[in-house]
Amino acid sequence: MKISQIFFAFFLVIACSQKQNHPYTFYYWKTNLALDQIERKALAESTTHFLCTRFFDVDKVNGKFEPVAVIIKSESFQTEKEIIPTVFITNRTFFRIKNEEIKFLAQNIYDLIQKKGKDYQLTSSKEIQIDCDWTAGTKDDYFKFLHELKKISGKEITCTLRLHQVKDKNLMGIPPVNKVYLMCYSTSSPLENSDKNSILDINIFKSYLSKLEDYPLKNIEVALPIYSWGIVTNHLGKHKLMNALSKKDLENQNFKRISDNEIEILKDGFYFGNFLNKGFKIKFEEISDDQIKEVVQFLDKKISDYNIIYYQLDSKFVGDRNFQKTSF
Repeated sequence: MKISQIFFAFFLVIACSQKQNHPYTFYYWKTNLALDQIERKALAESTTHFLCTRFFDVDKVNGKFEPVAVIIKSESFQTEKEIIPTVFITNRTFFRIKNEEIKFLAQNIYDLIQKKGKDYQLTSSKEIQIDCDWTAGTKDDYFKFLHELKKISGKEITCTLRLHQVKDKNLMGIPPVNKVYLMCYSTSSPLENSDKNSILDINIFKSYLSKLEDYPLKNIEVALPIYSWGIVTNHLGKHKLMNALSKKDLENQNFKRISDNEIEILKDGFYFGNFLNKGFKIKFEEISDDQIKEVVQFLDKKISDYNIIYYQLDSKFVGDRNFQKTSF
């Protein structure tokens, strides 16, 4: 082999390696800004300069816009990361909204973001992220809101992007932003009767994003799930979701394992803050490192140079993860 060929092969390997390297960070989605030792270590080891932090939700209650679950901060929350304020807005907030209400909403959201950032001395980013599962019926007013928020704040406005909003882009519209956060989870409802993993079913995921490379916006960040939960089924076949359950939570002498990811309750009692009867079943759902790697490998064929934002920063979910391994 000629020397020139050796150098070409070497640089080709380097280029491919760099393409596979995705810096990562987290979403922080709890109302109380506080970090335990495990969370602090995971955040310090993350490889981007920012942390996407939910500041509050917005809903429409009795025809009025209201902030919900506004963050509070404890002294344990200390980080050198830039904070990207993230606000979740319910889709119904934009039903029959008037133009003057859009301006009112944008101004008040920005004011509250500014107040919380100042009160808690957070190193705020030049970006504000909006999370809303908009629909075809609300897209025009939601997009007007994004425009208005950018005008009022003078900041870069970004937004989340659901899988169905990619698949049905002609119906759902393209948001007026320069960057989106693709939420690669919630492929089905956990309250349906299904043998699929409702957090992330790989086949459904690939189907929805089969034409991702054709999406008009090219600056795409990727949100990946590391959370887990339990789905309780009662005697009538009705389901209830229990957030943040881990496999260790299901190791109980009053539980009988009936499959790899499902247990049956053997004794009436209070479990995880709920009274559950004998015979109730709990199905456990999580996403493995191998599944995360498969998702990343698929996305690498569609888009490039993206950051990964893991949902979410919680000691229950970050303690046993090898993020360097799954981010390459």
